[in-house]
Amino acid sequence: MQNSPLLSVIIPVYNVEKYLRNCLDSILAQDFTDYEVILVDDGSTDHSGVLCDEYAADHPAFCCIHKTNGGHTSARKCGYEASKGEYVTFVDSDDWIAPHMYRKLCQAIRDSHADIILCNHIAAMQDREEICTMPFAPGFYDKTRLEEEVYPSMLYSGTFYKYGISPNLWNKAFRRDLLKKHLMHVPDDIAVGEDALASYSCILDAGSAYVLPDALYYYRSNADSMSRRTIPVERLLENRKMFRTLCDVIDIAAYPCMKKQLDYYFVYQCLLTYELVFGKMTHTSSFRKIFLEECDVSLIREAFHSVAIRDINGTHNKLYAFCVKHRLFTLFRFLLQH
Repeated sequence: MQNSPLLSVIIPVYNVEKYLRNCLDSILAQDFTDYEVILVDDGSTDHSGVLCDEYAADHPAFCCIHKTNGGHTSARKCGYEASKGEYVTFVDSDDWIAPHMYRKLCQAIRDSHADIILCNHIAAMQDREEICTMPFAPGFYDKTRLEEEVYPSMLYSGTFYKYGISPNLWNKAFRRDLLKKHLMHVPDDIAVGEDALASYSCILDAGSAYVLPDALYYYRSNADSMSRRTIPVERLLENRKMFRTLCDVIDIAAYPCMKKQLDYYFVYQCLLTYELVFGKMTHTSSFRKIFLEECDVSLIREAFHSVAIRDINGTHNKLYAFCVKHRLFTLFRFLLQH
């Protein structure tokens, strides 16, 4: 392996032994070799760390770092610091990639020298696969074209719950100095929305990007994902911190079009969270207090007043948004119970 490969692949690993071989074997199946793979075992308590050591021992392009559990962002930062590639990409350890993903990414790098290369992805569910595409034409985007065609619909495509560009880091390759500038400001303790903090600020700072037409990354939609389980009330505080950080790293004065998009993004994230957080609180004494406090957070209040109820998908989501906008605790509780 070269001392400085074109591409560094960083894979945070935590208790995913069920899926890890499939992920790593998909990288070994690539029809491209100018890469290094950095496995960051983030304090796994199953056999994931042993598997990482096995692959690192058997394949020269792989190395493994073991660290105390610190979360996804902490593991990504650790992997970045150990990487040497001119460009950096990520894989989540329960996902996998198409055999030609890195050849196509790196061909675009060599042809365009763009700061960021983006591709589409495939959502792999238990019963089907769904191709998820960006609403942007394939090809090279200089700064002017990014400002005119991409930024106005980057977070909000015009359809609620649909991004222009997905926030995920794993379907993108970043020039390493650009990524470092924005990855390192992401707080380690944010576990939902952390990708957006790095990816969107990188895209806004980029001088150029290249959009591939191919769907090359397979995102595994697990049955035990966040949407299927109760999440703690602390997630509300985490959301707020993520929202504040996004406002800090996105220069709305420079890109006024981002204000509306951030409002839609905040409402979307809130609606993803509220039913899961508040659903088990309907009979608790703290429910009313916590709900009204949430309604009065300035960024959240502004977002729910900015977003048109008619633009929100689903009757229940429209009603939840109406309750938050108008601080209607009793109706909100009734909706959660029915």
